[in-house]
Amino acid sequence: MSFVAAGAVAVSLGVVQATPSGAGSQLPVATTNATAPTGLAKIKHVVVLMQENRSYDSYFGALHSQGQPGSPAEPTTGNPDPLTPGATIAPFRTTSVCTVADLNHSWDGTHQEWDGGKMDGFTAANVDPTDPNGSRTMGYFDNSVLPFYYGLANQFAIADHYFASVLSQTFPNRMYLLAGTSFGHIRNDLPPKGGWTQKTVFNLLDKAKVSWKIYVAKGQIEEFFSFVQKHFSHVAKMTQYYKDAKAGTLPQVAFVESSPIGGVNVESDEHPPANVQVGEKFTHDVMQALVKSPNWSSSAMFLTYDEHGGFYDHVAPPPAVKPDNIPPMLQPGDAPGAFDRLGIRVPTIVISPYARKHFVSHTVYDHTSILHFIETRFGLPTLTKRDKAANPMLGMFDFTKVSNPKPTVPSAPVDPAGIAACAALHP
Repeated sequence: MSFVAAGAVAVSLGVVQATPSGAGSQLPVATTNATAPTGLAKIKHVVVLMQENRSYDSYFGALHSQGQPGSPAEPTTGNPDPLTPGATIAPFRTTSVCTVADLNHSWDGTHQEWDGGKMDGFTAANVDPTDPNGSRTMGYFDNSVLPFYYGLANQFAIADHYFASVLSQTFPNRMYLLAGTSFGHIRNDLPPKGGWTQKTVFNLLDKAKVSWKIYVAKGQIEEFFSFVQKHFSHVAKMTQYYKDAKAGTLPQVAFVESSPIGGVNVESDEHPPANVQVGEKFTHDVMQALVKSPNWSSSAMFLTYDEHGGFYDHVAPPPAVKPDNIPPMLQPGDAPGAFDRLGIRVPTIVISPYARKHFVSHTVYDHTSILHFIETRFGLPTLTKRDKAANPMLGMFDFTKVSNPKPTVPSAPVDPAGIAACAALHP
């Protein structure tokens, strides 16, 4: 079971576990964005799909040599071998679609992995009885395992300097996507009864009369916010997404959520130790439905990952603007830190008729860049200092021409041998 399973299902059933949130009052809204750039109005439908727990290197370590030389060369810098002083574990290609165990992506674990920018603490942070030297963190896939994702990266626009928003795990990072801040949270804390009351992009969209919907396979963090709970008619099952896409009735802004629940060959969010090809197939189906939709000609889909999931990445995250004056909710023994640095680098692809073709952006982005794109496109106010400062990713588009009128959707096979191997690892 993944990070959010129990809590998300509880919210879907209308039962919210009460835990202290320390969230405080609603955040002030910053000034309204200026007029959107010429051509941006051609985008009438924005689809956001955030998958789970993969670093850029772990997915696209081989992209440079497999069709996209604009992406960094394959990583070679290793991490110390915790079992052998002086030895190094180098990055390596892997075909194992399931890991033997989850990896450390907590606040403390991520700060250990980052190690002040040395990026050398990944193996030590991921020592496990099933993996005594933590070597699984250094493995990365190529197009033989992830043909669909490599196909997308070679067809559309990929960002090789897109980072998670905070050096921590799922909930805080997803909060940044939705609210521009984690309002102090550094863990997967569940909300108090009634949900978190902070403003999110959904408050802004609703006030501006911009249509929005959240399509969920099982449940997600969006449902932890009180505003969403009070507007539950905007939450629909994934079956409705496919119907809306086919009918050309997608909302102006859609958040699509895979399933965080089930066995390794069922869970579709790519969260370790789940089968990555099952999640890849989910993303494939979401994209294919969009490409075949009457809405495709005016759509932009953002595919990203909430955080690195404990997997190695060689690029040190840069400093960032603090979103607000709320400090991290540190507990005794926690690594010191602040919300003044981005998290570990994650894969992100922009899929649109207007996405630059076979393009690599080297601009620094984080999850609030997607939020800022939505705010900019629909003339919404920003929520915090972080999303106000974030680059809204407009450079990944060329609105002067249609670069991808009828793109070919690469296949996303789920290898039976991989299914069997995953089942054997996690019966």
